[in-house]
Amino acid sequence: MSNQRFEKQRQFLQNRLSPEGYAGLHLTIGVLVVLLAGWWFGAIAEDLSPDNPLVLFDQRVAVWFHQHATTTLTHVAKAITFFGSTLGLTILSVAVALVCIVCRAWFNLFLFAVTMTGESLLNVLLKHLFHRHRPVLENPLVTLTGYGFPSGHTMGVTVLFGLLALFLAKTVSTAGAAFAYFIAAGLVILLMGLTRVYLGAHFLSDVLGAFAASVVWLTFCWTAFETLRRRQKHRSERGRSPAEFTVSS
Repeated sequence: MSNQRFEKQRQFLQNRLSPEGYAGLHLTIGVLVVLLAGWWFGAIAEDLSPDNPLVLFDQRVAVWFHQHATTTLTHVAKAITFFGSTLGLTILSVAVALVCIVCRAWFNLFLFAVTMTGESLLNVLLKHLFHRHRPVLENPLVTLTGYGFPSGHTMGVTVLFGLLALFLAKTVSTAGAAFAYFIAAGLVILLMGLTRVYLGAHFLSDVLGAFAASVVWLTFCWTAFETLRRRQKHRSERGRSPAEFTVSS
């Protein structure tokens, strides 16, 4: 009687933790990541009032980087930050799209197009929602207009290279190789964030907020698409006869 009573709860947990099901472990992890990253973004956004310790720390970090700027570092930073610009992201996106077309990876192509387009729109929406101004420095390294929170360069690069890491991780058979792709993507993303702070284009919290918002959006899109893909596969397999399934498997 006791076992029957908790059978539904046990089955629910088993399904949520199964790596195979269309509503299994990937969905559970996706929801948790979205919630945690969303909380992180909210915590940063909540602390953007002028007298908040985070904002005061932002100012000190911006001034410190500006005081330690060198000509060589500035040239390198500007070269790196180009790839997070509208033109840079467009070039990278076209390259990824062409690879998807050549490989006939239509699922990846559609996911990439939706995620990158959504990221761009989300960044514009958030900037106009928070109306946060960029750092004001004496003899600035770059002169920019528009709002600063969250960093558009950082969001674009985070989503693009995050997707690339996810795509490539699915092509390898070992966890070590997949982990290496995520480490490489993480380093590129971190480098972009640092260059934006170094150049005085953004406060540190602009970059951190961009990281958080990107993780929310990327995880949401990946989880939703992966769930739909698995559900479609599950339905197609259920519609086939046992003999047909055995032969094709």
